[in-house]
Amino acid sequence: MDSTILNIICEKKAEEMNAALVTIVDTRGSTPRKAGCQMLIYQDGRSYGTIGGGCGEAEVKRQALLALDEKQSQLYTVSMLNEAAADEGMVCGGVMEVFIQMISKFDDEK
Repeated sequence: MDSTILNIICEKKAEEMNAALVTIVDTRGSTPRKAGCQMLIYQDGRSYGTIGGGCGEAEVKRQALLALDEKQSQLYTVSMLNEAAADEGMVCGGVMEVFIQMISKFDDEK
């Protein structure tokens, strides 16, 4: 785990706000970042770290916020391969699989 992200999780735990830890678990083709990169997204929209920026990161952030609403971890695929991706400004031409993991303010009560 990225030490900066880990430090932020520890510091922010006192805020008692749910968050999603996004980790790139696989990439195919050209992508802005590679497996292992992480980003932390809080329910209020704040984020720390990056998985590459741009439209792909914005798409993942939207999905992470939905996952937070549903309180459900999930695997999510971002395709930057087709014309629709190009229309959105995604120029990399690859695919990223990310794991969106819930970090609940209640995790330590289990």
